[in-house]
Amino acid sequence: MAVTDSDTGQGPGTGGAVRAASPEQIAALFSSMTSIAEGLDLDATLYRIVEAATTLVDARYGALGVLDEEGVGLARFVYTGLDDDARRRIGDLPRGHGLLGELIRHPEPLRLADLHEHVSSSGFPPHHPPMRTFLGVPVRVRGTVFGNLYLTEKRDGEFTAEDEAVMVALAAAAAVAVDNARLHQDTQRLVAEAQRRQRWLEASSEITTQVLAGADPSEALVLAAERAAELTDALGAVITTPPATVADGDVAPPVRVTVSVGVEDRLPTGARIALEGSPLTTVARTRVPRVEDDLVLAVDGEERRLGPALLVPLDGTDVITGVLVVVRRPGAGGVDVEGLSTVASFADQAALVLRLAESQRARRQLDVATDRERIAADLHDHVLQRLFALGLGLQATQARLRAHPEAAHRVNDAVDQIDGIVRDIRTSIFDLHAVGDAPGLGGRLRGAVAEMSAHVATEPVVRLSGAVDTVPEKLAVQVEAVVREGVSNAVRHGAAGSVVVTVSVDDVLAVDVTDDGVGIPDHVARSGLVNLAARARALGGDASVGRRATGSGTRLTWWIPLDPAPAGASGAP
Repeated sequence: MAVTDSDTGQGPGTGGAVRAASPEQIAALFSSMTSIAEGLDLDATLYRIVEAATTLVDARYGALGVLDEEGVGLARFVYTGLDDDARRRIGDLPRGHGLLGELIRHPEPLRLADLHEHVSSSGFPPHHPPMRTFLGVPVRVRGTVFGNLYLTEKRDGEFTAEDEAVMVALAAAAAVAVDNARLHQDTQRLVAEAQRRQRWLEASSEITTQVLAGADPSEALVLAAERAAELTDALGAVITTPPATVADGDVAPPVRVTVSVGVEDRLPTGARIALEGSPLTTVARTRVPRVEDDLVLAVDGEERRLGPALLVPLDGTDVITGVLVVVRRPGAGGVDVEGLSTVASFADQAALVLRLAESQRARRQLDVATDRERIAADLHDHVLQRLFALGLGLQATQARLRAHPEAAHRVNDAVDQIDGIVRDIRTSIFDLHAVGDAPGLGGRLRGAVAEMSAHVATEPVVRLSGAVDTVPEKLAVQVEAVVREGVSNAVRHGAAGSVVVTVSVDDVLAVDVTDDGVGIPDHVARSGLVNLAARARALGGDASVGRRATGSGTRLTWWIPLDPAPAGASGAP
């Protein structure tokens, strides 16, 4: 078979008609065509094309430049003939300027005896090996220029017309091999995408199954973060609480890491992330996913560089319920639409889990409130009524026991005990009506008393009467301060063996702290007690502290009307 000028499709400037190639070259050409078509890996195919070209025309150096998407420069440059040391000393690979750009602008075969004499030649960078003879041929794939074959320094003289014809034929065969390799690459990518989508469907089904089965929402959130990291080949992922919305100029409080998988060393669960200047704020405000090439966060007051990352809002129905941060591997490439969609889908599932968790909390609170209302109603309608009836019966019996003073006294004590039980049950009924995560005043007072007596043997008793938990917050703060001061004086200065704290709510809000100690020594400053009395008077009440009427010890009383009168009004509770 002979390769002639009619076969090559040469344009002007090829040096006239192309003479037939020699039988040896044609045999070598067929062998080269077979070798470059052996594999389907694109990178390996490109390298085999360059190796075959240099062998066919006996060139010292060869390269294949792949055009970029715009077709005006080189995106890749596959070469042979240079060792690693020479390549390193030359520096950056060519981008398609000078003589190489001539073939990009005019994709026709170009053969030169001395490349330096061409008008487009711009010379070589330092340390570049000397080159003189040159042969360039475009490689067209499906009618579009894919790249150019460049050959220099023929070992025996100049490149001939036969060399040019062989290279044009090789370029045609190379185009077929490149096209097959690209099709194989596209097929592999489609298969990988299908497999990733299958894994995504399986992971989504797994999370949905957990949620519908009533699993702990925290476990479902951990699973969503794990799958988001796995399917994007990331280092790990975290979920944060939602960034707060603040007015312009104000600094939002930090968010907290609620879930951390794979990056616990840098973003542990419970860590707080400052929002000032953070991309988390932007994501929460715009509700749009964000790609960060080098994410830097202030974690617990320390700046930490996390590298490339994806930030996706957990978009609830009305507000952001958190942010999913996927920390990618160093040097990870760009994020395609498929990858971003995958992360966004897991963010949506995490948002659904959070909404479900909130719904479950609300349902549990409703169930608790319903049970409390039922218990309170039973206590009021049955237990209290029976106790009232019992008390009335005992009072009637007491009137008939005037001739038996001791028996009358015992009946009177029993009536007093019933009154105390009734007060305790009424307090319990009020406590049952208080539903919520935050403790009411009763819980706060018990916590304060436990705190003040944590390091002493005395265990104060707290008694509550009336709707203590309905006291307004501004008055609850005052009551807590009174109880802290009274208990502190009793256990620290009074050497008390027992302390009883009584808080009652009726027309007035009253606090009574009684102990059996030695009293407050004279040398102890009473500024705290003075302040408590001043606060009570400012709210229309009063306060006093002194010896108990019977026995040893001290009694502190503090009261204010629930509808405070003007300052200066005083009286007794």
